[in-house]
Amino acid sequence: MYDFNDLKTTFQDSIFTWSYFTDFSKVKLNVAKVDVELNILNSLIGKDDIESEFISLIKQYPNIRKALPLLIATRKNKLQDTPIVSDVDELISENKSYIFYNAIDEKIKKELLIFFNESGLKEIFINKHVKNLVDYCFGVEVGFDTNARKGRTGKLMEGIVSQYLQDFCSENNNFSYIEQATQASIKAMFDYEIRIDKNNRRFDFALYNEQNRKLYLIEVNYYGGGSKLKATAGEYQALNDFVKSQGLNFNWITDGRGWLTALNPLEETFNHNDHVINLNMLYLILYLLYIILFTIIKIRL
Repeated sequence: MYDFNDLKTTFQDSIFTWSYFTDFSKVKLNVAKVDVELNILNSLIGKDDIESEFISLIKQYPNIRKALPLLIATRKNKLQDTPIVSDVDELISENKSYIFYNAIDEKIKKELLIFFNESGLKEIFINKHVKNLVDYCFGVEVGFDTNARKGRTGKLMEGIVSQYLQDFCSENNNFSYIEQATQASIKAMFDYEIRIDKNNRRFDFALYNEQNRKLYLIEVNYYGGGSKLKATAGEYQALNDFVKSQGLNFNWITDGRGWLTALNPLEETFNHNDHVINLNMLYLILYLLYIILFTIIKIRL
């Protein structure tokens, strides 16, 4: 029906929508978690005796410390995994995250002042480089969110394939599908037993034909770039063999011009697996399958 040339010449340049770039709902939610604390810290901006004011404010409102890591564009859990060097000459490092949640004593006060000075926050507050910490942290969260784009690419791809499958199943009542299919959910929805190669295995989709009790397990992804595509192609060979050994159909739907940098391993997997297609090919295959099924129904009528 198709060959490797059909695959490599029809990769999508992009599947990005405007929502791909920033998830503002998540940004707003994260800022809201420390909104009160940030507004309290706003009172420090422009103060003269700022160190004593800083400690006094923390003594009065100890919980404002949970907002401090965000002011230096980091997460508290990241600080828990990152020892801070306190002696540059001897490179002596220590985990300092305790200063943000332990009971306040003289040692904590001293460490908080070191943090306030050496992080650069003191100078920012004194010179009013920031007018409002809530707005400032909104920007910080937007910056954090750019790191989540890789994960959103996978969700976009899943969304596109899900729409194709939904349209197909709505036109063919004997077909149905589920997303994030596990061993348990496949059993519950389709009364179909499968083996899994690892406990947390989830297939992006499971498509089921009730008429002939055929199950199709589907994995999807999109690569605009990447440095581990050779290994990725090999992984899908192994998964194909495991699924096929159970008499099931495995379908790998992958797209993106990142594959143009790794055509050899992709072609090897294409030749090894039964079904490796991209979005363009998926549309054509589902369309042809729909025509075939429609023709069969007409003949029977």
